[in-house]
Amino acid sequence: MCDFEFSLISITVKVIEKQTSTLDLANKIMSQLNKHSSRLTQDESQPASQAMLYAVGLTDEDMQKAQIGIASTGYDGNPCNMHLNGLAGEVKIECKIAGLVGLGFNTIGVSDGISMGTSGMNYSLASRDIIADSIETVMNAQSYDGLISVVGCDKNMPGAVIAMLRLNRPSIMMYGGTIASGNYKGRKLNIVSAFEALGQKVAGEIEEEEYREIIKRAIPGAGACGGMYTANTMASAIECMGFALPYNSSIPAENPNKLSESERTAIAIKNLLELDLKPLDIISKKSLENAIAIVNALGGSTNAVLHFLAIAHAADIEFTLEDFQKVSDRTPLIADLKPSGKYLMEDVHSVGGTPAIMKYLLDNGYLHGDCLTVTGKTLAENLADVEAMEFEDQDVIYPKDKALKSSGNIQIIYGNLAEEGAVAKISGNEGLLFEGKAVVYDGEQAANTGISNGEVERGDVVVIRYVGPKGGPGMPEMLKPTSLIMGAGLGKSVALITDGRFSGGTHGFVVGHITPEAQSGGAIGVLETGDIIRISAEDNSINVLISEEELAERKAKWVAPPLKHNKGILYKYAKMVASASKGCITDE
Repeated sequence: MCDFEFSLISITVKVIEKQTSTLDLANKIMSQLNKHSSRLTQDESQPASQAMLYAVGLTDEDMQKAQIGIASTGYDGNPCNMHLNGLAGEVKIECKIAGLVGLGFNTIGVSDGISMGTSGMNYSLASRDIIADSIETVMNAQSYDGLISVVGCDKNMPGAVIAMLRLNRPSIMMYGGTIASGNYKGRKLNIVSAFEALGQKVAGEIEEEEYREIIKRAIPGAGACGGMYTANTMASAIECMGFALPYNSSIPAENPNKLSESERTAIAIKNLLELDLKPLDIISKKSLENAIAIVNALGGSTNAVLHFLAIAHAADIEFTLEDFQKVSDRTPLIADLKPSGKYLMEDVHSVGGTPAIMKYLLDNGYLHGDCLTVTGKTLAENLADVEAMEFEDQDVIYPKDKALKSSGNIQIIYGNLAEEGAVAKISGNEGLLFEGKAVVYDGEQAANTGISNGEVERGDVVVIRYVGPKGGPGMPEMLKPTSLIMGAGLGKSVALITDGRFSGGTHGFVVGHITPEAQSGGAIGVLETGDIIRISAEDNSINVLISEEELAERKAKWVAPPLKHNKGILYKYAKMVASASKGCITDE
């Protein structure tokens, strides 16, 4: 709904919201809302559009109601997303009950778990921007008044939020929830268990039969990957940023309470319409800091750095790598969650959910409580009645005086290998300093083959390059190489650096997002096997230990390889995409 159409409602609310909250007032506001909604359908010069809406089943009464676009990333081929169209259908029903017209549409999704380690992973990050573009396209083309995005896998969530910020009309994100854990011989399993089992099989630690059983049992049903991987990281952070309802991120996909969220979401979007409260009213630098604080407190995915840089860009808020580091420096790691820890998102739900953690962080000064949220209330108001986190009978979440690490797990590092920055994920389990011999691979497949063939030894630094935003293209995730390293028992004795990304399921001594990337002439492109690389989380540095003169000579001889695609989406992406240090945005 356009700004001028809601001006009367906004003024009405602002003038009298502190004087009364009676049902009569609510009815009057909704009467004004319905009168001024659906600009397209009310325009008598658009008979074709009205005829089309009658054709899809709208009545004369419906024509007076606000129209809500319900964007689903649901599709059959992925457990993260296979239940989302059903949830979107429930949201549509609840919108009707709330006096709104819900109109569903779909956008794409990419299953990172299925595409991981294949050429399909090149499309994963690009899908974030396709999702944002397609939601923006439908919402603007159809002139819908508000947006509810029902999302699941990793890139769905940032894509939806980027679209919300571009559109700037009342919007809510609804996450489909985390998956339940699998089980094999009493051991909890998740998606990363399958990748690490491959490494164990290659290393001869398990037999084929056990490997097959782990794969079959790792994922029991619907929901996004269960650890504090990218999906749960982004869901938690977006809830903390104020764009999802309380508990949305931590209620599991197959928990009965997930269906009740449909009713809560419909009521909430109606409230946002009444208040004319839009995404750019909610987001701020402080709310972005809240999001990054919970990412670090939970031990979240490095992908959050890319996504929140892009979200800040969409909102025209200056937010840089240095801002990430400042928040990480002051936020303790208090959650013992996979991939570095023991527990899953279902365990977070069992100890009070995301709001209980947020309340603890707020009470201890790590969050800004005055930030607005999609409830129409501030973060502090949302958390006022949440029960305080109890620490005595659980070890999923720790108090700050027993934090697993005094600062966050995400560290921004610089050096002659990363002049524009890189992102390290340091949980504290890996140590703070690594120095070793480079083993260089031009691409993930070469690295996977080399690791499987025993080319990597204890003390080595695996280098995977030409997998950045342009060089990949699409900056694929390096979960398979790190899982092979872990499965081979080298996790604590080998480091891995790349101009690509890491899955939220990656753990170990890893540095990604190295910028400039190899394809753009970055120093990672001139490394040679045998070079000594030093990575320090003590002074946040990453350097190759050669002279400045030699490094300059190598760069002078370097020639950019041709792009790997010359047509289609990956060609367009490689030509448009900005550096990882800017969030891999495509509309700069």
